[in-house]
Amino acid sequence: MHSGWSLRTRLLTGVIASATFSTGAFAASGASTDVGAFPSRPLRVIVGFPPGSGTDILARYVGTKLSERVNQPVVVDNRRGANGIIAAELTAKSPPDGHTMQFMSTSHTMNAAVYKLSYDAAKSFTPIALLGEGALALVTHPSFPAKSVKALVELAKQKPGTVSYAVSGTGGINHFAGALFSRLAGIRLLDVPYRGGPQALTDVMAGRADLMFGTVAITHRQVAAGKLVALGVSTPKRSPLLPDVPPIADSVAGYTMSTWWGVIAPAGVPAPIARKLNAEINAVLATPESKQRLEAGGAEATTMSSAEFGKLLASEVQKWTRVAKEAGIKAE
Repeated sequence: MHSGWSLRTRLLTGVIASATFSTGAFAASGASTDVGAFPSRPLRVIVGFPPGSGTDILARYVGTKLSERVNQPVVVDNRRGANGIIAAELTAKSPPDGHTMQFMSTSHTMNAAVYKLSYDAAKSFTPIALLGEGALALVTHPSFPAKSVKALVELAKQKPGTVSYAVSGTGGINHFAGALFSRLAGIRLLDVPYRGGPQALTDVMAGRADLMFGTVAITHRQVAAGKLVALGVSTPKRSPLLPDVPPIADSVAGYTMSTWWGVIAPAGVPAPIARKLNAEINAVLATPESKQRLEAGGAEATTMSSAEFGKLLASEVQKWTRVAKEAGIKAE
């Protein structure tokens, strides 16, 4: 799977509102913008998810490699809770000197579509770098009657509102994946919220819920074991972890989404420092080791400039805000 297609193509061909990031506050503070002296102390990386989560593992790996390049320690600070909102609030309030960053995921832009936040998901941050992206898999229990996306759509049209899909919580990535699928396919699925992804996946594997949009990194093992059947993947190209599973877009025109990870910092980080961090992180991602690490997790290392990543953040916020409004997704 070559992930550059989905995010980068949207940047080049879509009509995207670009976020504006001011450096005035930092300049007014009198702090040095000498990129040659940066970083002058350890870098702090805030992660809004617990140790051992996908975002945390990626942050620790990239942080270790970044430390070797900039000759400063990189310290991971886990601030779990509220789907990454607590971490984002802390990041937005941190000094904009480049020494504090947040490793975040797609949920950062989805939170803005559902919750009333104390920060702006795009304008309150300096975009640093995109790290990578991966596919979701639409999976079901082996006993489910529909064995393809096309058959699923036909079934859902015959029995509107009766086919269920498990979500790990209101406003989560699999919730939005199902809402977008329903809208583009012209069907009505029943979303069933759970307290977390493991519980949702367990019920699909037990046949108590019909479907789930789960990350390929997690679901491919259950598919290989025969405990789940994958009907399609959410990206326009197949996943190397599920090479026999076609894209959902083959049956539902225009359907594309991915789970992605990126790095942001407080608004106001000077452009030269943002560019240096971007260059150093992109250099880490370019190594064969990094590419293999991400591929093993069902993702692909994907690089962008700071400016491109800023446009992606703004466009994703707009996209999911529109989907949430159309699907009636609201905070519980």
